[in-house]
Amino acid sequence: VPLTRPLPGAPQPVFAAPGGRGRERFETRVTALENGLRVASQNKFGQFCTLGLLVSSGSRHEAKYLSGVAHFLEKLAFSSSAQFASKDEILLALEKHGGICDCQASRDTIMYAVSADAKGLDTVVSLLADVVLQPRFSDEEMEMTRMAIRFELEDLNMRPDPEPLLTEMIHAAAYRENTVGLNRFCPVENTDKITRDVLHSYLRNYYTPDRMVLAGVGIEHEQLVECARKYLLGVEPVWGSAKTQDVDRSVAQYTGGIVKVEKDMSDVSLGPTPIPELTHIMIGLESCSFLEEDFIPFAVLNMMMGGGGSFSAGGPGKGMFTRLYLNVLNRHHWMYNATSYHHSYEDTGLLCIHASADPKQVREMVEIITREFILMAGALGEVELERAKTQLKSMLMMNLESRPVIFEDVGRQVLATNTRKLPHELCALIGAVKPADIKRVVTKMLRNKPAVAALGDLTDLPTYEHIQAALSSKDGRLPRLYRLFR
Repeated sequence: VPLTRPLPGAPQPVFAAPGGRGRERFETRVTALENGLRVASQNKFGQFCTLGLLVSSGSRHEAKYLSGVAHFLEKLAFSSSAQFASKDEILLALEKHGGICDCQASRDTIMYAVSADAKGLDTVVSLLADVVLQPRFSDEEMEMTRMAIRFELEDLNMRPDPEPLLTEMIHAAAYRENTVGLNRFCPVENTDKITRDVLHSYLRNYYTPDRMVLAGVGIEHEQLVECARKYLLGVEPVWGSAKTQDVDRSVAQYTGGIVKVEKDMSDVSLGPTPIPELTHIMIGLESCSFLEEDFIPFAVLNMMMGGGGSFSAGGPGKGMFTRLYLNVLNRHHWMYNATSYHHSYEDTGLLCIHASADPKQVREMVEIITREFILMAGALGEVELERAKTQLKSMLMMNLESRPVIFEDVGRQVLATNTRKLPHELCALIGAVKPADIKRVVTKMLRNKPAVAALGDLTDLPTYEHIQAALSSKDGRLPRLYRLFR
């Protein structure tokens, strides 16, 4: 058969057809059930599907509770429930459909996810409903969770990579004692205080259908809605159906400030080639919510700053054209890290730069980072901006090749906005960003007080007031008197 003609008997590929029909197959479909639960699905062709429940609940909602409840729920996920006597039984039920499960708790969302053969959809939705709404929280499981959390906290303080610890610290500094500034990890002193009753009290308020989205990728929408009606409609959870009373609807209050942890980092990595002793600094400023129009310019700005570790500073494909490589790592050989991060939430955001160097170079490192913040508002080359926009589009499209990433994107967007922006819409928004947009968002950002996190030997760390003064100056330099008398 010549390649110019379709194979005889082969079905017409709908996803390749031009016009509206082909595009409809890739639109995210959303259906709201009578109890407020939203069901969202995205077509993706293949044998396997990824689906799960996302709940608008996380560490930011723990103001009226013991800190660490969300961390506990993450660790207790997919344990014994009304249908299943143990975690092993759940894993065996999933294995029949080639399935795996996972739960992740963040500051604003808890996500229960399963990837399995699409033919096992009914079993998977039934299992998810049981795990989320009918958990047992046996005494043995509670004790095992306490041990797991203590071990995780110990590991967090010992690992050479301080990134998770610094992220906690910068949020605590930026949003002091409110919403996203609350600790994501359970403090050691709370591990024995969190009981089954505490968990049930929290779940009663936050695990309600109107705060949930059942998202699926790789399945027919009608089938998913049918399963949702069957297993998630009219089901009374194990904690009862009493009316919610203490839902925290606080909006994030950016405070700025500094969180310092003096720590001996000299023996963080022993061995024949140990990591040298480093002091880690993270400086951040409030950006914007992911619901605002300025979110896209901030995402482009973050990509333009880029950065990374000093060991990946050279060679093609390593992001060596980003500003933190060109202006920082390639010019200051003594800096071990300079990386830009952008954290964004429903009501706020935080753009920060993490830098690492020898404790004796801390003052100079702070000057270099504050200067980079100020230079963001300066002249912006067309080539530099186009490169950042292309890189952001490329990263977005590459990530959305993965089915679990599509699932999370669908779930989070529908949870926040009841709809989903498709990749081509986001690419159009990225392409429309102009130098004036970057300058506008940076100028607005620089008006805020900084948030600072510092970890390690902080003998030479400038005061918070000096860092604030440097960010308010024209060149990012620390005040002259500070440099003379230090």
